[in-house]
Amino acid sequence: MTDPSAAPIPDPLGPLLAERDWLMADGATGTTLFAMGLEAGDAPELWNADHPDRIARLHAGAVDAGSDIFLTNTFGANAARLKLHDAETRVGELNRLGAEIGREVADSAGRRVLVAGSMGPTGEILEPTGTLSRAAAVEIFHEQAEGLKAGGADLLWVETISALEEYEAAAEAARRAGMPWCGTMSFDTAGRTMMGLTSADLARAVACMDHGPLAFGANCGVGASDLLRTVLGFAAAGADRPVIAKGNAGIPKYVHGHIHYDGTPALMADYAVMARDAGARIIGGCCGTTPDHLRAMRAALEERPRGPAPTLEGIAAALGPFSSATDGTAPGAAPDRPRRRRRG
Repeated sequence: MTDPSAAPIPDPLGPLLAERDWLMADGATGTTLFAMGLEAGDAPELWNADHPDRIARLHAGAVDAGSDIFLTNTFGANAARLKLHDAETRVGELNRLGAEIGREVADSAGRRVLVAGSMGPTGEILEPTGTLSRAAAVEIFHEQAEGLKAGGADLLWVETISALEEYEAAAEAARRAGMPWCGTMSFDTAGRTMMGLTSADLARAVACMDHGPLAFGANCGVGASDLLRTVLGFAAAGADRPVIAKGNAGIPKYVHGHIHYDGTPALMADYAVMARDAGARIIGGCCGTTPDHLRAMRAALEERPRGPAPTLEGIAAALGPFSSATDGTAPGAAPDRPRRRRRG
């Protein structure tokens, strides 16, 4: 039997990035699905089977707003996460359905739009710090990757990762599936990931990977200001491949019983332009980012001329203060560790 990982792996990003300086990704999954009726504690991935029409509307909203890439509704569709909902036997089905829904939306867009198969963290901590073995992590991600491949995803999109060991396990899973991939980490603890990685650490790691990502970067985290500081860190580290910026739409606040992100479309438009000028080539939003935000971001990227890389002072003035004094790269900047989170 032919090993699919031995076949040439396509690069769906290359032709698009050759035509344009930037591509726009999508926005929030959870925020939109909660607005459609998803209840707290429910698994959004089950909607790929139960409410495919709603998932199609989610993706169509991003495409209509100008996204060139959107992520499937499969962030938590791995066996470790689905076990919490007694659905660990449905990994292949839910990932395949998620990619199929996305494929149908992308193919009807009237332009080239990429379907990125979202793969979030397992929710477990890998050895030696935790108990999940590397081999088990690779199998968890590989099962998910094969489902996304079967459903027609153009590439895999590993996101909201905190540990390099888990990032590398996902890379190996993508190699075994014969799939190209992108990967982002969440820098949410004084400029570091929950497991202590800095922007410079990630840039160095991806440069040395055998089956490295087509593009890498940051998503989620704290707010748009912090994420842009991380993007500047990738540039300072000499990133050797396209950088991704997917920041939250402001800061979460609890309003009338619900989480609300305070970033306006105008603020996210400023963020998008600053991300481009900071060196990001794939720009989108994360928690709280709606189609209204995306439309403003697309318009700003198209209409505003490229400028110099923003300064930290300029970022803070436009988007709000940073949540910490440093980006995590300063000697001795050791953060506390927050709880893991879902992508919003």
